[in-house]
Amino acid sequence: MEYSLLCHPSQQVKNKLFVFCIMLSLWVYMLYCCVGYCSTTPTYMLDERSRRIPPPRPLQNQELEMLFKTQSRGLLNNESDAESRGDGWEENKGETTYDEDSGVTGALNGSETKKLPQAIIIGVKKGGTRALLEFLRLHPDIRAVGAEPHFFDRNYEKGLEWYRELMPKTLEGQLTMEKTPSYFVTKEVPGRIYSMSKDTKLIVVVRDPVTRAISDYTQTSSKKPDIPCFECLTFKNITANLIDTSWSAVQIGMYARHLEQWLQFFPLDQFLFVSGERLISDPAGEMARVQHFLGLRRVVTHKHFHFNPAKGFPCLKRPESNSKPHCLGKTKGRTHPNIHPDVIQRLRDFYKPFNKKFYHMTGHDFGWD
Repeated sequence: MEYSLLCHPSQQVKNKLFVFCIMLSLWVYMLYCCVGYCSTTPTYMLDERSRRIPPPRPLQNQELEMLFKTQSRGLLNNESDAESRGDGWEENKGETTYDEDSGVTGALNGSETKKLPQAIIIGVKKGGTRALLEFLRLHPDIRAVGAEPHFFDRNYEKGLEWYRELMPKTLEGQLTMEKTPSYFVTKEVPGRIYSMSKDTKLIVVVRDPVTRAISDYTQTSSKKPDIPCFECLTFKNITANLIDTSWSAVQIGMYARHLEQWLQFFPLDQFLFVSGERLISDPAGEMARVQHFLGLRRVVTHKHFHFNPAKGFPCLKRPESNSKPHCLGKTKGRTHPNIHPDVIQRLRDFYKPFNKKFYHMTGHDFGWD
């Protein structure tokens, strides 16, 4: 009995301490919840007199129409983010390359260094640049950046060292490459690349400018279905047959005009013009030209391609493997909208003199007319 009386006060203290700990924990939890709630509570902009700023006046119909057209055209004049990231393929190849003799190569080691690119795919958008880059990355002597750096057109102020850091590490004898299709149509880029290296090899993937423009529009409309119709953006005045050359989808296809800017800095023999159509119909033949131009042994051949009739594009495969072919993703091979034949013919007539001049400048007839 005496023992029980002596221990009882100590037990009460323990009980009170336990209850206090529980209450303290609940209080801390409630405080945490209040802070989180307050951080998500909307705030209002106040003027100097601590009153809410009045809402802007409603736009008139004419102003809304002008704003909509400006935003739509601005959207279409921008590069695709998905294309820039390089996620147009169903699988992520990373930085691995393929060697017929030794299989997958490119494991990093101490002898590898980062170099500025010796060759660049400079254009054109929706011409087949992503496919060409992935085909080239099969070659063991090529290391290429997967995403588009946009250094010479958007990030030039960051400097060449920033650009170099984006490049993959290479062994002695390996070629460093990148691709940014907007380079071909940006007037400042030729001089900037020349300042980096006057010996840079330049690859341009070109495609029938009419189908290229439609493909360009299709890509954007898949993300923004409320943009104006293709015909609405193509013509300044459809009755007068006046083409709007300020729209990038039209402007990019004026290849001769863009090439003139490049020839002010680089000789023609530093360019290779790849046919986007042949890259699909005969990828091995076109890749033979590319490998020869880059001074590489011919490794990527017909054994590496498998045509996918459902997509309408060639897929990549490893000759010695039974693995599934590596195909273009859902962003490629979209169904084009139905464009009135008269509109297509007017565009063909518009591009005809540009095509003719481009054939003469390059010494190659691409057969678009």
